[in-house]
Amino acid sequence: MQDIEKLLAQGSVIQFKPRGYSMYPLFVPGRDEAVVAPAEADRLRRGDVALYRRDGSILVLHRIWKRRGDCFYLVGDNQAQVEGPLRPDQMKGVLVGVLRNGRYFSTKNIIYRAASGLWLWLRPLRPPISRIAAGCKRLLGRK
Repeated sequence: MQDIEKLLAQGSVIQFKPRGYSMYPLFVPGRDEAVVAPAEADRLRRGDVALYRRDGSILVLHRIWKRRGDCFYLVGDNQAQVEGPLRPDQMKGVLVGVLRNGRYFSTKNIIYRAASGLWLWLRPLRPPISRIAAGCKRLLGRK
């Protein structure tokens, strides 16, 4: 397995399938792929999806909720709990696109930006929205 951080530090754009459901519905595990470019921490802004290293732990792909000076606060699209403050040296990459069923979607696409901004703004309401969506799926007999 390639060292993701090393590849990003060398300037490579990488592609991988995120695991877990913290970024659902943007990423469905096993189906969607993230296209991540090297990050320049000073260019990251609210709404960007950053790949970062938790201290002494794993790489995580979450959305920037806010930035205060050099401190970053991130949250998964399927979460309400914000993580931070995180340092600029923890920021390793930034999402530039999503591969879904063989089609590429750029994060610069206006529809993507609008939907991401709305979902970020709805962060406090995510738990009830997720419960309603799960209930609807159960009623419709979908897993």
